[in-house]
Amino acid sequence: MCHAKASDECFQTAGQRYHISPYLLKSIALVESGNSTKSININRDKKGKVISLDYGVMQINDMHFTQLRRLGILTSSKDLLEKKCLNIQIGAWILAQHLRQCGQTWECLGSYNAGFSKKNKLLRNIYARKVYATWLKIRER
Repeated sequence: MCHAKASDECFQTAGQRYHISPYLLKSIALVESGNSTKSININRDKKGKVISLDYGVMQINDMHFTQLRRLGILTSSKDLLEKKCLNIQIGAWILAQHLRQCGQTWECLGSYNAGFSKKNKLLRNIYARKVYATWLKIRER
């Protein structure tokens, strides 16, 4: 497990690489997983059927696995739980793609968690408010 200083370095490095505030990345990690490297979330549909899994500190969804494997970035989901800096880099990469697609707005940031569907606008805004509130708290430290 990474030490606090190492994790801060992971957020710094990913933020520099993708031109995203390290505080914003850390805020997302806190909202997504409580900054827990071993966090796994099971996503279910309304009938309770498992539809996807999210892994690690940035809760990387398994929908990205095929592309990440093809790019040689990931060998298994275990990498996302054992390599915190890799998980943060992938989360920053996903967020950067989203921000390029829909713009640098809080609602667009909400797509990191709630996707792009028009029906999820409220969920995007709720998520963005959680991240923003967390961002304000850690910026004050």
